[in-house]
This record gives sequence, C-alpha cells and structure tokens, in this order.
Amino acid sequence: MPDALAAVLLRRKRLVDAARLTPPVRRSAWHWLRHPMTTQAGLVALQGDLIQRGLLLSASLYRYCAGLSPLALTGFGRTLLELLDTESGRKADLVPLFRGFPESVPGNTETFYVNRVFARLLQEAHQPCVLCGELRTVHAVSPCAHLVCSSCWDGTDFSACPICLRPLDPHDPFLQPSREDFDSGELSGSRASATSSAGRAAAGLSGEDGRPPGVRLQLLALAPAEAARSTAVELLSRRTPLSVVDRADLGVLLIDPAWLPDDIPVRETRAVALAALVTEHPELLDVLAETATDVLRLLYVLMDGDPSLRTPPVRRLSAPRVTRRTILARLNRIPFENLVEDLHRHPRAWKRIAENLHPFEDATAYPATALAFAILRRTPLAPASRGRWLDSGSAAGRAVFGEAVRHPQVRVEDGRFVWKTFASRLEGAFADARPGHALDLLRDRPGELVRRLVHLARALPADAHGTLVDALTTAVSDVSPVVLTAALGQVRTPPGDLRLFFPRGGTTRLWTAVDEREPLPADLAAALSGVLVGEMLRRATGLPGIRRAFLDEELAQLVAPGSERSSSSTLRRMTRGSVQPIPDDKVLRLFLHWVEPAGQRVDLDLAVAVFDDQWAFVGLCDPTRLRFDQDAMVHSGNLTAAPGPRGATEYVDLDLTALRRVGARYVLPVVFSFNGVPFNALERGFVGLLRDPVELFDPAAVEERYDLTGSARTLLPFGMDLRRRELRWYDVNLSAAGYGNSLVRNAGQVALMAATLEEVHGAGDRVSLWEVCCWHAAARSTEVVVRCADGSVVGYLRGESEDVATFARRLTARLEPDRYWDLDAATRADFVAVITGDIDPKSGADVYALHPHLLDPGSVHLIDAPHLLTSLTPDPRAHPALTSPQNQPEP
Repeated sequence: MPDALAAVLLRRKRLVDAARLTPPVRRSAWHWLRHPMTTQAGLVALQGDLIQRGLLLSASLYRYCAGLSPLALTGFGRTLLELLDTESGRKADLVPLFRGFPESVPGNTETFYVNRVFARLLQEAHQPCVLCGELRTVHAVSPCAHLVCSSCWDGTDFSACPICLRPLDPHDPFLQPSREDFDSGELSGSRASATSSAGRAAAGLSGEDGRPPGVRLQLLALAPAEAARSTAVELLSRRTPLSVVDRADLGVLLIDPAWLPDDIPVRETRAVALAALVTEHPELLDVLAETATDVLRLLYVLMDGDPSLRTPPVRRLSAPRVTRRTILARLNRIPFENLVEDLHRHPRAWKRIAENLHPFEDATAYPATALAFAILRRTPLAPASRGRWLDSGSAAGRAVFGEAVRHPQVRVEDGRFVWKTFASRLEGAFADARPGHALDLLRDRPGELVRRLVHLARALPADAHGTLVDALTTAVSDVSPVVLTAALGQVRTPPGDLRLFFPRGGTTRLWTAVDEREPLPADLAAALSGVLVGEMLRRATGLPGIRRAFLDEELAQLVAPGSERSSSSTLRRMTRGSVQPIPDDKVLRLFLHWVEPAGQRVDLDLAVAVFDDQWAFVGLCDPTRLRFDQDAMVHSGNLTAAPGPRGATEYVDLDLTALRRVGARYVLPVVFSFNGVPFNALERGFVGLLRDPVELFDPAAVEERYDLTGSARTLLPFGMDLRRRELRWYDVNLSAAGYGNSLVRNAGQVALMAATLEEVHGAGDRVSLWEVCCWHAAARSTEVVVRCADGSVVGYLRGESEDVATFARRLTARLEPDRYWDLDAATRADFVAVITGDIDPKSGADVYALHPHLLDPGSVHLIDAPHLLTSLTPDPRAHPALTSPQNQPEP
C-alpha cells in the first residue's frame, strides 16, 4: 500500500516519499502538446497551494520537483495535496448546520426549537405553513421527507434539514444558493472573499503568501531511502506503550522482518510486530513471545483486540489444530513458575482462550501447559456434579499428575490443584503489616519494587529506611526509565487535597478520593530522589558526549513522556498535564468533525462549559444554547447524523475577552456521543482548535487536533485557564452510557475531573521534559546555553572540580548563571531542545522541538520526547532483568 506508507511518513515526520507519490509518466510529443504548462509554472502553483496549508518545500524536495516533467509534477502535486488534505480535514467538507456561521446563528435557541417542534407536529402536506401561513412554500426534503417551508427556513444558510437536523441530499432544491450568493461565489458556506487574495487583503491579512498574521509555516522534506525502516525501528525501540494510531502505523511501516531490532522493549509492541509477520515467519514466535502474556497479547492482536489486554476482543479465536498446537508447545517451553504466574495475571482472558486452545487434548505432549490450565481453571480431580474433571486414570490425567509431582509448590486442596502466586504473597505481606517481608519479596523484581516505592516508604518503620534506600540502589539499574521518572514524581509530590486514579481501561470512571496519606519524611524523600536522579545521570553519562547543549526554559511546562497506550493521536505529542500558553488571538474556534459508519447513526455534540475561580458554573454553549452572552460563545448548530462521505461538522467560537468580562476563568470543551455510540465505531472523527480563524476552516491555523478513538463516549481534550492564559492537555475519556449524553447531565462530573487534574498537575512536582533535557545536557556536556522565558540567553559552565550531580542540580533549578550569551549559541550546539523551532541549529545536531516549523529533517536529526527517555535505557544484554515482565512500563 504505497499511499498508506507515504501517508504515515508524511503525517509522522513531514517526510515526502517522492518515489511512491510520483506517477509513472511516458513523455511523448502528444502529452507535451496537450499540457503546455512548464515545470516552473507548476512548481509555483504547488508552492502556493502548500503555503495556503501552512507548509513549505525544503531545498532538497524543491530540487526534486524541479527535475520532474510537467505531467509528473502534476500527478505528484495532486497526490501530495490529497494526502495533506485528508490528514488535516481540509478534504472533508467541514460545513456546519448554519453555513453563515457565526453571523447567522439564531440568537434565541428556544424559539428556534419551538418552531421546529411546531413544524414537525402540525405541518401537513398541501397546507399553508403553520408558522407563516404562506401557500405553496412547503415542500418535502430528501431523504428524511420532512415538510419544510422555504420562507421560514433559509435554504441558502442551512446545510441540513431544519426539522430533524440530519444532512440532506446535496442536490435537494431546498439547499440551492440564492442568486446573490451564486453571483458572489459563496457556495456551501465558504466565502469567496475569504479564499481569494483580494478577500484576504480586505480581511486584514498581511504577507504575500496570504497567510493570517502569526500563522507558522512548517517544512516538508524529501524522505530518504531508509525513512520507513528508521521510523519503524523508532517505534519498535520505544520504551513506552504505543497509542492506537502508533500501533496502526507500525503495521503499515513494518515490511521486512530484517528490520526488527535486537531488542523490542515493550511487549505490546512485540505483539503488534509479531502479528504483522508471524503468518509468513512463524519462527519469530519463539523469538518475540518470551512469556505466556506475550502469547496472549499476540492472540488479542490476531483477534483485532487491544494488546494491552484492557478490553476483550470483539471476535473469538478461530485457529486450526496446527496453530493451536504451536501455541501450546510455546507455552510448554516456558518455565513452569513463570507460566502459572502469567496465566494468573489475566485469568479471565486465559479462561476464554482455553475454550479454543483445548489444552487437555494434547496433555500428553504438553503436560506443563495442561497442568497450568488445570490450576487456573480449578479443574476437579474427581468426578464433580458439574463440568469436566481430570481423570487420573486416563493418559492425559497421568501426564498432568506426573507433571504436578515435579513441582513441590503445586498442592492439592479440596480436590483441585492450587498455587500461591507472587501477587497473593505480596499483598498478604502488606495486609499482615509485614512490609519487611514485602521488601524481601520485591528484591527479585526490580520494576515492581520501584512501582511500590512510595507504598514501601510509608509502610516501613524509620529504622528500615536505610534498607529501602540500599534495595533501591541495587534495583534501579535494571528498571525502565519511564518507571523511574514516574516513581521520582511520586516521591517528590506531597499529598494534596484529592487523589486522581486512571484505571488501565481506556475510559475513566471519575475516581477521586481524599488524600489522607502522610507525607514522606524529608530526609527519606531526598535520599530516594537522589538515587533515582543519580541513576538517570549515570545512564546519560554513558551516551556520546556533546560539545554544547541549547535548552529552552519553557520546557518546564511539558510533562515528561510516559505511557501512551490510552493517548489520543494529536498534532503535538504532549503528555497529559502539559501546559502551553493560549494564543494571543481574541477569538478561538473549536471544531468537531465525524463520519458515521454505513447503517448506523452517530450523533456527536460539541459543547463548552465555563466556570469561575471557585469552579462554580458560569454558563455553557451547546446545541441547547447556541449563543452565550451574545457573542462570547457561539455554536454553529447541532447536526444529528453524519453519513459519509461528507460527514458532519460543528464549531464553537470563543471570544476570550468577552468570557473574562462575565467572570469566566476555566473553559472546558467536551465531545459527547449523544446516542451512546463509542468513538471507535466512527469511520473517522476528530476535534481541535483553530486560532484567530479567517475562513470557516483553515488547516494552517489549526493549533491542536485530537482523533476520536477508543471505546469512550465522552472526551475532555483540554482546559483553558483564562487568568493564567494557559491551555492544559487533559486527554481524558470520561465514562458515559445510555442515550441523551450531554453537558447538562455531566457538568458536575466534567468540572470535578478538570478541577482534580488542575490540582494534581498544577501543584505537583512531577518530572518535566526540562528536567530530562537537563540530565542529558549536564551529563554529556560541560557547556549548556539556556533561553529564558523573558528571551534572554544565559550560559552554565561546569567547573573542573564540579561533579555531574551538582552541575545538573544547578542547571535544573536555574540558579545564577555563569555568563550571558546570545541566540547565535544555538547555531553551534550539538543538542537542542526548544518549544519553537525558530533557530538555525548546526547540521547534524539532535533537535527536539514541539513546534518544528521550518527545521529541515534532512539537515538536522529531529527527535521526539519519548526518544529523550528511550536513550536513557540501559543495555538489556548487560541487564538481563530488563526482559522480565515486571520491569515493563505500566501506566
């Protein structure tokens, strides 16, 4: 699928796979006569189209395009623009209910609703309009057949039926534009004055390119030959679980098993890679499936399920006998204790799978597997009143009993095989107030010890704190950096008023509790933090040295990356809790677009709630209230269905000045599935934010966009604090079931969730991306340049007698600098980490930029935030414990 692969590279890396996008063209005199356009003219036109989308050609891509024939350039440009428009949403016809939005939105929502009800209940065919009394103005519209009066309802403004709010046939006479609209070129709600260069000038736009002031352009680069392989390896090597979109991208990118790296650290990623290759390369099963849980993840992926095992797959496994025996044989080769422990980690899932695997049919060949399932399913060893039982006299029974004799920990109780798992022993130790015994159990499982660090620190007596620090010092070298940063944040963050819990499931049932925990002793917290930070610095020291590092102080507003398995696909990859400044524009526009699957109606609603300083409700803007405080918030109208290919679109305009005037501080946009259909049933769907819109929808002005995925029915993407002028990423899927979901029903839940998120992330001391970058800079360089929030540039120089830990502490805390610098220091830095790529780094530098803009991937090595932690992973060959399941990153 060339287009799919090219689309992935374009979306993820802004790399253009020119070989896949350029059509084969036979150059003949006939073609040249029919297409007299020159390559230069076509290139100018392509650049103009890209600028309107907020993009520019890099030098290498420009040279490639200049070498194409006019016909080849035409085909290349069309395919490239089509991929870009599909990604941004521009290809979709993002037209709301009121095509003249925001000017034509009714000021009184109640009157609009009452008129719709009267027309629906009382209007009869061939009768005067019940609203205006006009004759011969009432006609049935297609396909809903509701009776609509063309005098009462303006067909030049509506894009759907005014009665049921469902999209109409585009050729229905009711939707035809008026003569005035036709003459002015205003079709489907798009104003010609906004799309033409003359209209842009009249609208107050500056610049020859016609872009709104402040819109930032981004560079498109020519993809190298190894782009697909390097991108696949990057995903395979990531130390955090992949999101749904990342897993789908990996399935497209991974073509050749030779691309597999020596180590795939995250087991969910292994399952995705194995599922893509196992059919043609079954030998990979022994290489990539080391544990029973690895096998279970593979089975889930093959059944179109989630490799994180959070939700059961939709369909059941239907495998031939050969495949079942292959799986049973792989399980039989796993050490028995590990096999039983793994089966008990996911008992319900394995019990369902066992119905298809039939482990007792091949018990003589695979006795360990059969015994493990007998323990899991509590199979009776004698005839029972219900269900099957294990006959000790049969060949299968003799094999299982013989295997049980080989394992002293297997006991018989009440006529069944039993096994006491590690988890039960650990929880029993905590329940019996024996934290010392719990610590002894955890010594052999470093990852689990670090995850339980705060629990142990509170449970152990003061005289055992030194023992805990020593145990942590021994364990940290074998633990994933994601687990270490999560533990560091927990150790440093004092208890607050509320605790917030995110279950493993993709949907959050509002789970908050009063935080009644005692704070950790200051000396113990400092000692534990020192061990964790010291380990990260030790690992960074082992990386290649750099002459100079250039860091942006604003990175402190971004939370260090963690698990991404439940994260939405976004334009800017940021971790939940990260903060960015609200654009200085007076008006922001929220947008929602979705397409329902064939045969199923999906009614999504975009709503916005505003609260004051104390989280008291101020007002809302949703389909029940299209305008709030006149123009402070304006909704584009409710669409109740989204048939393809056009789908449905809703907008909300936010006037930030007017909102502050009415006492609003917190602004919370929410997406609801009104009729309870989960987001993963959509053909496509996304929600986002436009800054200072000039057109109805302008991809170049998109500040952020979230894809609607997962089994949730409610999404709280972000929240805005108007007083601090901050936008905080929430990315929370709230639970909602049944019909009639709306902001009115869930305002309290939304407010409590947002308030808790603000408290937890705003007052905590979690690890930031700034701190991760400081670890790299302090450990790998003696010269670090920092761009401060006020625009000044300062430098930190590591003294000859200064150790790495002291230098890192001074840099992280942003203490008094050693000297002042200028911005040109960035051009001579080997490692750069900034918010905005408005600098010109040296060729070959490693650069992290949240907004890369005109940074050329062909000149510098652009890295993402997860890479900054992935590079701090110890070599698993030097630390075999890293391959054990308990050391894998968890949320």
